[in-house]
Amino acid sequence: MLTEIPTTRPETPLLDTVDSPVDLKKLVRSQLEELAHELRLFLLYSVGQTGGHFGAGLGVVELTIALHYVFDTPEDRLVWDVGHQAYPHKILTGRRERMLTMRQAGGLAAFPNRGESEFDTFGVGHSSTSISAALGMLVASRLHNREQHNIAVIGDGAMTAGMAFEALNHAGHIDDNVLVVLNDNNMSISKNVGGLSSYFARMWASKPYNFIRKGSKRVLSKVPPALKAAHRAEEYLKGMVSPGTLFEEIGFNYIGLIDGHDVNRLVEILENMKTLRGPKLLHIITQKGKGYSESENDPFGMHALSKVDASSEAKFISAGKDKSAKRTPSYSQVFGDWLCAVASEDPQLIGITPAMGEGSGMQKFAEDYPDRFHDVAIAEQHAVTFAAGLACEKTKPVVAIYSTFLQRAYDQLIHDVALQSLDVLFAIDRAGLVGEDGPTHAGSFDLSYLRCIPNMVVMTPSDEDETYKLLTTGYLHTGPAAVRYPRGKGPGATIQPGLDPVEIGRAVLRREGQAVAILAFGSMVTPASEAAESLNATLVDMRFVKPLDEDLIGNLARSHDLIVTVEENAIMGGAGSAVNEFLAAHNHCLPVLNLGLPDEFLEHGKAPEMLSGAGLDSAAITLAIQQKCKVCNLHSEAV
Repeated sequence: MLTEIPTTRPETPLLDTVDSPVDLKKLVRSQLEELAHELRLFLLYSVGQTGGHFGAGLGVVELTIALHYVFDTPEDRLVWDVGHQAYPHKILTGRRERMLTMRQAGGLAAFPNRGESEFDTFGVGHSSTSISAALGMLVASRLHNREQHNIAVIGDGAMTAGMAFEALNHAGHIDDNVLVVLNDNNMSISKNVGGLSSYFARMWASKPYNFIRKGSKRVLSKVPPALKAAHRAEEYLKGMVSPGTLFEEIGFNYIGLIDGHDVNRLVEILENMKTLRGPKLLHIITQKGKGYSESENDPFGMHALSKVDASSEAKFISAGKDKSAKRTPSYSQVFGDWLCAVASEDPQLIGITPAMGEGSGMQKFAEDYPDRFHDVAIAEQHAVTFAAGLACEKTKPVVAIYSTFLQRAYDQLIHDVALQSLDVLFAIDRAGLVGEDGPTHAGSFDLSYLRCIPNMVVMTPSDEDETYKLLTTGYLHTGPAAVRYPRGKGPGATIQPGLDPVEIGRAVLRREGQAVAILAFGSMVTPASEAAESLNATLVDMRFVKPLDEDLIGNLARSHDLIVTVEENAIMGGAGSAVNEFLAAHNHCLPVLNLGLPDEFLEHGKAPEMLSGAGLDSAAITLAIQQKCKVCNLHSEAV
């Protein structure tokens, strides 16, 4: 058991010989347990140097070794669900010495990435996609007359999403060679890992049992009542010692429960299952954070860690939040405080989140109002329609969700909430760039996909106090409303007491200047204010993307020579596009400069550097305005 994170490169003589799964296969089984120990040690060291997720990876060390030992990757397709658990996979597939570049600009991605390695068969970041992807690979291999094994590794948390069950149902219908490994690491499905269930799991995976099973069914198929009786007897037997009846009914050959940390047992069972045809599901039990005492004791609190060196202790992060953070509140904490404040005044408030409660700052609300807190697990679509149902009954649901994950519930947002103009508030966290987690987790598109929906009110607070005010405004508004705010902390504005709303659709004139008017949305108000000072430009904190403050924009268009919009969202279809549409519709003919995220997926890195690269820091905003003024021959202090 490891009790501390290594701060210097540990000695890993066996691991150092494994530069690919081909090297792994050269080892004898008796060496795999030592390899697992060295891999776990190196994983802790490397993540300690770079920061990142490590609890899930520690839990699948033995599974990762066994899968690459038994199957012929990358010819056999191995698909990981989410990406937090894929660090050991990266280490064993030729990227060991690049692990110290993890999550850094130009370095390894935090998740499997098809452009990074042929062993990363499917890019992931969102949950519950692995079975669908593996099934698609299976069908494609049939079309190309290619024999390959298709393996999806999915955690029990990811099994709460409807997409996973849709894929399971389809796999049973296709009835071909796919293996689903259900990594039960939270003990949420079953705690029944004992000698009896382990014995039956080995038996069900054995060649003799499956030969007899298939042969007996062929014989008994001539006698349907006998076949049904035999089949039911087998189901009852499995149901007594395992939770696999559901999967059997869908059409899977269920094997479980298995100790996921017994690497030799895993190899034995996987080798047997490799010979079986049809859909198969292997149910293993693992411990998140396995092998590191602190993580085993608190697998949720030690979900991830920041960099650690010899002179400092590890800083642990839970759901993306630094536990050692200073007292200045993050936007998530501002939302959590606001939620508790409103809940104390209004008994109709219901808080909903799809497995993002802690990251969204809802811990205190969950403790103080447990009957009004609903974490529906990884089920974004259900979360939104569940909120719609609550709104039908005169309650006031507040959905806390990350921008990137709200994308998964877009149909429900349109049809179940907006179309019926239901009274639901969306608190959208992680809007804009998110830094090291990269494009799978960036909230680059919410302004674009929200502003085109009828009945929506869309707000972009610029600081902590504005976040508090606009959340109140959205809550008191009758109808669907969204408040989007970035990851981390704001500029440090003092939150004024009270729950007073602002006028919907009314912007704030922060600075009056000449020639150039900068319309800044949300997080861009701070860098835009610095640019406005240096250029003597007018600065407006727009607050609202929908509805826009059309009166103010019209006045600025008549009194200025250039309109500049700045947003931390895709330029295409975003807040700047809304301003362009208004100016065109009302025949305001003047130059316009739209600044925002470019039409590409921005790779991971430090958020400030990423914003600078996208032209969204104060220096870049200033330079872009100066260049626009020169091109348009504008005589102003900007040039």
